[in-house]
Amino acid sequence: MAMMNRGKQPSLAQLRAFAAVAEHLHFRDAAAAIGMSQPALSGAVSALEDVLGVQLLERTTRKVLLSPAGERLAVRAKVVLDAVGELMEEAEAVRAPFTGVLRLGVIPTVAPYLLPTVLRLVHERYPELDLQVHEEQTASLLDGLAAGRLDLLLLAVPLGVPGVTELPLFDEDFVLVMPEDHWLGGREDVPREALRELHLLLLDEGHCLRDQALDICREAGRTEGAPVTTTAAGLSTLVQLVAGGLGVTLLPRTAVQVETGRNDRLVTGCFTAPAPSRRIALAMRTGAARQAEFLEIAEALRGVMKPLPVRVCAP
Repeated sequence: MAMMNRGKQPSLAQLRAFAAVAEHLHFRDAAAAIGMSQPALSGAVSALEDVLGVQLLERTTRKVLLSPAGERLAVRAKVVLDAVGELMEEAEAVRAPFTGVLRLGVIPTVAPYLLPTVLRLVHERYPELDLQVHEEQTASLLDGLAAGRLDLLLLAVPLGVPGVTELPLFDEDFVLVMPEDHWLGGREDVPREALRELHLLLLDEGHCLRDQALDICREAGRTEGAPVTTTAAGLSTLVQLVAGGLGVTLLPRTAVQVETGRNDRLVTGCFTAPAPSRRIALAMRTGAARQAEFLEIAEALRGVMKPLPVRVCAP
């Protein structure tokens, strides 16, 4: 391999091409991922090797491998490209706040109940903002935030994740949902201890609401041996199972009207104060280029969420 060409520097197109190949280890997939033709991609990587004077790839007839130097420089290339992306975001934010794309990640136990309020706010107050919504579980959302795939998250906290800043919006109580003939139906003073023996239906693994419900049960003194049946991927299914007499479940207050209003075979019960609750917040990368925008959006959301059955947090 020739020595580094000191008269030239890598172009961003060359770095993007190499980063895509390093990620996919496949020229066709890498080319498709960045919208480049395969010959152009291959040429860009070869040109980068010439500029750097280093062999980045080991090409065989079947697959592409990174050379030892390629392994090291792929990390550097990603840092450079991330920094350029942040530069462009910063420039866009300074030039015109509340414009351009905003990629919002939302957990499934929040999305159906709060998105109407969020979308109405964005439509009325930030009409130039191109809001793109991604519904995923918490772990996937945090990965997306860290990788720059998502800009802002709407989810349950605390997260306790380094590099992530939480902007609390509100606290909401959990409500017990039961079949219409249940002995606790309609009560406003359900003791937490009642959870020790009830046949509880929960969401599948991976949902933070499942973990919150189990924490509430442990606090109530429920033993590991008490029956917990995991049968649902979403709250709507969970509530239908309750209506069919298979058990009871816990719903956040914001979900109660939507999920129980369409079925007259369900009743609710409220816990004795202080009721078990969860906190919902926005989350952003600490020091995000658009931090001032996100702080303003959080404050605007607190305002429009006051009519909901929640306790809005102070900024």
